[in-house]
Amino acid sequence: MYDHVIWPEQFHPKISEIYGLNDIDVEASAETVWKLLVDAENWHRHFPPENQVKILGGERELALGTRLTRVTAGYPMSLEVTECVPGRRLAWATMVDDDDTGSTAYHGWVITPTAQGCHLLTEETEQGSFFLEMIGRQNPGLLYRYH
Repeated sequence: MYDHVIWPEQFHPKISEIYGLNDIDVEASAETVWKLLVDAENWHRHFPPENQVKILGGERELALGTRLTRVTAGYPMSLEVTECVPGRRLAWATMVDDDDTGSTAYHGWVITPTAQGCHLLTEETEQGSFFLEMIGRQNPGLLYRYH
């Protein structure tokens, strides 16, 4: 059995309009996967849609409290890292910029070492009318495909 994301109360799947879980066994060490996750400005090297990520404040890698911006599916968003256990857990809260509905999301990663490398689990919840319309109604299943 693998660990799951530790949910802040306001982002828990039981009260969120949208929830997604994806996981995979990876033939790479937890350390290798971790280095790729915290190197946010280079996510596009492995996932081309993430080509507009900018870490704010001068950090080179994600860490607890790091703020960053990104454009996802054409929409600018602001993020803050809320959990960071090096090599094991990473999570951030997201707000959609210029969205007066207050739509938010929470995305977490859990890395578990295995004999062949590691198990990578990612979970996300989304709340608010922006996500409900864009992901829930206009693009059902997008969260799973995007991850």
